[in-house]
Amino acid sequence: MKQIDKILVINSGSSSLKFTLYAMDGEEKLASGLVERIGSKSANMVYRRGNDPKEEHSVDAPNHDAALKLVTERLVAPGNGVIGSLSEVDAIGHRVLHGGELFKEAALVNDSVLQKLNTLVHLGPLHMPANIGGIKACEKIFGETPNVAVFDTAFHQSMPDYASHYALPDEYYRKYGIRKYGFHGTSHHFVTLATAEFLGKKPEELKIVTCHLGNGSSLAAVKYGKVLDTSMGLTPLAGVVMGTRCGNLDPAVVLTLIREGMSADEIDNLLNKKSGLLGVGGINSNDMRDIVKNAAEGLPSACLALNMWTHRLVFYIGAYFTLLSGADAIVFTGGIGENSWQARATLADQLSALGCIIDPEANKNLRGPCRISTADSKVAALVIPTDEELMIAKETFDIVSKTIK
Repeated sequence: MKQIDKILVINSGSSSLKFTLYAMDGEEKLASGLVERIGSKSANMVYRRGNDPKEEHSVDAPNHDAALKLVTERLVAPGNGVIGSLSEVDAIGHRVLHGGELFKEAALVNDSVLQKLNTLVHLGPLHMPANIGGIKACEKIFGETPNVAVFDTAFHQSMPDYASHYALPDEYYRKYGIRKYGFHGTSHHFVTLATAEFLGKKPEELKIVTCHLGNGSSLAAVKYGKVLDTSMGLTPLAGVVMGTRCGNLDPAVVLTLIREGMSADEIDNLLNKKSGLLGVGGINSNDMRDIVKNAAEGLPSACLALNMWTHRLVFYIGAYFTLLSGADAIVFTGGIGENSWQARATLADQLSALGCIIDPEANKNLRGPCRISTADSKVAALVIPTDEELMIAKETFDIVSKTIK
């Protein structure tokens, strides 16, 4: 059997292409970076070899094919490249937004898989074309090197139907696939495994609430390694208050805005890009650091934004704690979850009602992976750094190792 070692991870967005190259023997990150603002005159490339300082410069990247070519040229460049030729790349793992109900786990890409992905574009019209385009670009450049699609929705597909379905007539589910799918699944999966390792348990032995908190945020109730419920829905708009997304609201808000003359695109832009911390905070920023700073200085709009963020988060944590019939741990991850002790501290009083007692000093001073709850806390509070790219690499490695002889 061929030995699989070097895995390239690609995350192709609408105007960006992120990449990480791993040596799986030791899970070493050989190189990483991104090409951003693809298609514009201000396209830019960031490249980092291992732990070296980042390099950054303007590039000509009119499309994703050109961006990928720039990436591959840098990976093999004399001096600061990390491989001798592209043939050293054993497999390519792609982050794909939506697997619908067709994909409950990562899939080795072939013509049939590509055809199925095209049927799911309507569920993610902004991201799916770019995800598929990234796969096709790799097929052109890397030839027979296997590509693996790793789905943001897959980990959540263990949800029972009473959790994943909306209370709409069944025909809308059957015709249009309208149901809760959930996102950030790769992160929730990684953190579930990492939490079990941290606690010296198997995932099948634990009940946890995972909180992926960043500009986009979602929670998951994970019971014995399987998702029971998650906060995002048909799209990543649902759930908690986020950087620029509103999270849950009364559906009639949308109807009201339509009656006031707003178009579907205008409402989409409002709810996804102009709401959340940005819309409420009053400081023209969706960065939690700015919200916390201005709230500490007493700015009413920033205080309101932080209180709304906390309120919605506590609401979900409490609900998921109940759904799980108690939890072993509440786990914080993502940019805010890992790095903002101030944001985590706003939850402390309410979490104590669940038997989760935050240690103020540990919360402020420790860095993950770590325990930030007191020794006598009945429910552990943990900070577990996520690594979605490594999770994609691991799933790609597993799929290819099983199928390549």
